[in-house]
Amino acid sequence: MADRSNPTQGPQKIFFLNPNLHSLIIPVIKPRMKSFHYEPREIKATEARLRSIYDAAYLGLKGDSLALAAGLMPVEYRQLCQLDPVAELAEKQGRADSEITASRALHNAAQQGDAKAALAILQHRHEWSAKQEISVDIYQKISITQALQDATNRVIEHMPAKELSYGE
Repeated sequence: MADRSNPTQGPQKIFFLNPNLHSLIIPVIKPRMKSFHYEPREIKATEARLRSIYDAAYLGLKGDSLALAAGLMPVEYRQLCQLDPVAELAEKQGRADSEITASRALHNAAQQGDAKAALAILQHRHEWSAKQEISVDIYQKISITQALQDATNRVIEHMPAKELSYGE
C-alpha cells in the first residue's frame, strides 16, 4: 500500500461521488509529478561540432533540420552562430563543397556525352533556353501582290466601261 506521506511514490486515487448517481463512486487518478533534470549545456564551436555542422550542410539540410542533425537544439545553433561566426562559416563551406561536387559530376557527365547533363548546365547556369518555334502548315500560300491583283481583276470585271474612262 502506498505511503500517503510521500506523494511521489505512485499514483494516488481520490474518490468523488457522482451527484446524479448517489450510489456510484468514480475513482479519479491523480498523476504523479515528474521532474526532469535540467542542466544548461555549454555551447562552444568545438572541432567536432563544426564538423557535424559542415556535414549536415553538405547534405543540403537547412535551419532547424541542420541544427538537429548537428546535435544541437535550434535555439542553441542560432546562439552559436551569433556568438562564433566560425559556425556559420562551417555551414557555408559545407554548402559550397557540396555544390562543387555536384557541379563536377554534372560537368564530367556532359563532357562524356550526356546530352541531358549538358542541357541542364546550359539551362541552369548559363540561362539558356531552346527557341520556341510554332510550326503552322498552310496548304495555300498567300501573296499580297497576288491578292491585290485578284481584287483588281474582280473590280474591273464588274464595272461598266464608262466609269473607267477618265477625262471626258
